[in-house]
Amino acid sequence: MSDTPTGKLSGKLRLGINIDHVATVRNARGGSYPDPLRAAKLAEDAGADGITAHLREDRRHISDTDIDGLVEHLSVPLNFEMAATAEMQAIALRHKPHAVCIVPEKREELTTEGGLEVARDENRLAHFIAPIRDAGCRVSLFVATDMRQIEAASRIGANIVELHAGPYCDAFSEGHFDVADAELVKLREMSTYAHGLGLEVHAGHGITYDTVKQIAEFPEVLELNIGHFLIGEAIFMGLQPAIRKMRGLMDEARA
Repeated sequence: MSDTPTGKLSGKLRLGINIDHVATVRNARGGSYPDPLRAAKLAEDAGADGITAHLREDRRHISDTDIDGLVEHLSVPLNFEMAATAEMQAIALRHKPHAVCIVPEKREELTTEGGLEVARDENRLAHFIAPIRDAGCRVSLFVATDMRQIEAASRIGANIVELHAGPYCDAFSEGHFDVADAELVKLREMSTYAHGLGLEVHAGHGITYDTVKQIAEFPEVLELNIGHFLIGEAIFMGLQPAIRKMRGLMDEARA
């Protein structure tokens, strides 16, 4: 590995665990169980390098109280996932998490659909992220494997791009392997391109045991953020064993 604008590439691939859907299960019945903070602490013990939580406008899973507890009690970095709204900016500036990942958000969507439209909304997003960066938070933008979006992210001062791995993972899981191969090539090429622009590169959305190693092999990718799949696997094998299995696959690929 050689030195590049972001420094020497690390052999360690970080794992961020998204705990949103622990809160989804809790909210399905009301009350306080299961507790997302407890899940976050278990994830820490199982080898997670960070915790991701998406506070949505409609509060469908993670709540404001959850964010309060995570900020107070986590010993690994918190990645606060959010839409580019004034309400969310104010919350981020109040809590000052380690990182803030800006994602597109539609009220009617089941999960995040597509990447952020940075190129078309460049001026607004530049002004939106500036105070968050000034407050000491690392700013990540969740984008498609699209050169235009990556270039725009670089221009407006983002620290990180998180590449949308969903098109690859979905095509693979559905058995459309020609499509999956083409999407994997895009992920590889755009990882290299973003790194060359001086951006730190992460990837996330839809990653499973069957797709993680292919992405983990890319040396430019420094972090994977995985949530729904691991919360689902936890039903069958427990949260910590599910995370440790993912951690092991990532380490095998990186080795």
